[in-house]
Amino acid sequence: MISSITNTRSAPRVSVVMPVYNVEAYVAEAIRSVLAQTFTDFELIIVDDGGADASMAICRSFSDSRITIVAQHNRGLAGARNTGIAAARGEYVALLDSDDRWLPEKLMLHVIHLDNAPAIGVSFAPSRFIDGAGQPLRIVQRPKLTAISAQDIFCRNPVGNGSAPVLRRTALDTVAFAHPDDRTRPCWFDETLRQSEDIEMWLRLSLMGKVRFEGIAPVLTEYRIGGGGLSAQILRQYESWQGVVARMERYAPQFTARHVDRARAYQLRYLARRAIQLGDAGMAMVLLRGARASSIRPLLEEPVKSLTTLAAAIAGRMIGPDRFARFAGHAAGGQLVA
Repeated sequence: MISSITNTRSAPRVSVVMPVYNVEAYVAEAIRSVLAQTFTDFELIIVDDGGADASMAICRSFSDSRITIVAQHNRGLAGARNTGIAAARGEYVALLDSDDRWLPEKLMLHVIHLDNAPAIGVSFAPSRFIDGAGQPLRIVQRPKLTAISAQDIFCRNPVGNGSAPVLRRTALDTVAFAHPDDRTRPCWFDETLRQSEDIEMWLRLSLMGKVRFEGIAPVLTEYRIGGGGLSAQILRQYESWQGVVARMERYAPQFTARHVDRARAYQLRYLARRAIQLGDAGMAMVLLRGARASSIRPLLEEPVKSLTTLAAAIAGRMIGPDRFARFAGHAAGGQLVA
């Protein structure tokens, strides 16, 4: 690892870890949203994950003593986050993906929350969805905020996305492990996963680290939805989720067996809504059938969302794939969330 810009300031309260890989269209917005924080005692660790576009030239154009740039060979999002966490000096670690943005009050409100709730290890907040141009979409994620159980995380993932949480460093370290191929390199995220690494980490924190999660009400993260993102890779995302389940079966077999059918149903419904967003009603119907076969709990617990998803899929089958894709592109945007 090579430090391109070195932060020589004393240890900050918060370390912001931001992996960067081929995001030249968005990375300046992400950096500006960090530098605009009302809470200023932070360091921003930008991890160059070996991309080929102008992203890092844009990063280096910012002149701020709180910025540190660390370069590495490409390891993917989980590996870049691990590199950033290893370099972090703060009491709290905030994660930001380089195509997302924060509202200016985000760090201040999470620091207040964690300072006044020492039993909480992960603080998170709802997210607003934005499109590729950065325009807000009409639906805001409103997750459960209190009394978060491991079952809640497995089935509904209230944290929502990797740009939402601020974590106590001591909580992170409860699940640290040595990289299997390089015992000198610490890991927190599982680098064998290229998707679903967030939910895998939250589950491990809850089940193995006994870390408490709690949210705060303000919408503080702007999460970008794009057709080329994870939502376009539906089947691969489901395979990755199944990989998370396989890992859980090794360290929490009884918990996994008890909750996996319900969790799978919610995951398949989530992916069906992604398919609708992308205009593929046929895939959505297949996924919804799988969800129903796994468990009817989502229908009983969230009937409006479940029936709305089914109605959209049926409508798509009736009007045909071309017309439905055009309609979904105009009407759905990033609204269809888990």
